[in-house]
Amino acid sequence: MNESPGAFPTLPTVIPDPDITQARTLPGSFYTDPALFASQKDRVFTPSWQFITDEATAVRIPGQVYPFTLLEGCLDEPLLLARGTDDAVRCMSNVCTHRGTLVCEAPGNERHLRCRYHGRRFALDGTFQFMPEFEACKGFPTEEDNLRRLPLERLGPLLFTSLAPACPFGEWIRPVIERVGWLPLHEFRLDPSHARDYLVACNWALYCENYLEGFHIPFVHASLNDVLDYGAYATELHEHGSLQLGVSKDDGGEAVFNLPSISPDTGKRVAAYYFHLWPNLMLNFYPWGLSINVVRPLGVDRTRVSFIPYVWRPDLLERGAGAGLDRVEREDEAVVEAVQKGLRSRLYSHGRYSPTREQGVHHFHRLLARHAT
Repeated sequence: MNESPGAFPTLPTVIPDPDITQARTLPGSFYTDPALFASQKDRVFTPSWQFITDEATAVRIPGQVYPFTLLEGCLDEPLLLARGTDDAVRCMSNVCTHRGTLVCEAPGNERHLRCRYHGRRFALDGTFQFMPEFEACKGFPTEEDNLRRLPLERLGPLLFTSLAPACPFGEWIRPVIERVGWLPLHEFRLDPSHARDYLVACNWALYCENYLEGFHIPFVHASLNDVLDYGAYATELHEHGSLQLGVSKDDGGEAVFNLPSISPDTGKRVAAYYFHLWPNLMLNFYPWGLSINVVRPLGVDRTRVSFIPYVWRPDLLERGAGAGLDRVEREDEAVVEAVQKGLRSRLYSHGRYSPTREQGVHHFHRLLARHAT
C-alpha cells in the first residue's frame, strides 16, 4: 500500500495485502466514517443475498401474502412474498406502480393485491389487473405497471432474495450444501421463544470480524472454551465467506454431530459449524439445529443482530457449543463495543493479523475493502 509512515491509508487503497503475514488491518476510520458507511448500502448490501424467513412461517398455503422490509434499518426495501393459486411462491416489490403506496400492509390470505390508495389491483404473481379512471390513458398498461419481481431462492425451507445479486445463489450457498447438506432442514422448526434481537453499539463489520475468529475464545468466552478444543479449531476460506469448524474437547456424547460417512469431517468430534456468508449472514449449525444470525447495520456505530433459531433436536438445546448463546452474545457485545470506542483514537492507525488465527478476518477485510471502496 502506498502511504507514508503513520498515515491512514486513503480509502481507495486500503485492500489488505493478500499475504496475511505481511498484511495490515483496515484503518480505524473505516469503521467511523459516516460517508463510507452510507456508501456501503449500495456497494455492499444492495448486491447481496439476504435471508427472509421460512415458507411455513410466511406463505404456507395458496393465497397467503407476507409483506416484509428487506434488511430493515439499512436497505429498508418494502417487499412481498405471495403464494399464488398455482401454489408457486414469488418475491416482489411491495410498492404500487401508480404512486408508490405500499400495496400489502399486513400478512393474510388474499385473492389478489389491491392498493388502498387508488384501487390499483394486481394478481398474486404481481401482474397488473385493473385501475379505475385510466380508460383514457394511452399506452397503458405496460410491463412497468406490474410489480417488479425479485429472485427467490431456497436452502431447504429457508427463503432468500437479493435486489441485484452480484453472484448466483448456488455459488454463494454451495459451501453450506457441500458440508451439511445431509441435515434434514425440512424437519427444523422455528422456535420464537428463543429468538432474540440485540442492539450493539458498534459498526456492523466489527461484529462480523469478532465472529470470524476463534482467537478470542480463551480470553472472552470461558464457558465456550470449556467445550471447544482450541487447538483443533479450524478456519476454511470460501469465495463468498468462510467456515469455522468447532471441535469438542472430548467425545461430546450427544453434543457433537453424528456424522454420515459422506461427510468430509467423519471421525472428528464436530460440535459446531460456523458459516459466514458475505456480507452479513451467519449460519450456525449445532446438533440441536440451526441458529441464524442476521447482522443489520443501523448506523456507522449501531448494529442490530437477530438470532433466529430453527430447532431440530430440542433435547440438545442446552448441551455443548450450542448452549448458553445469550451469554456468549453478551460477552461479544462488550468486546466489540470497546473496540468501536478504541477505533476513534487519534493514536491508532491499523493492526496486524495472526497468520494462524485470523485468516477469516483477513479474508473478510479483503472482501469488504474491495466492495466498499
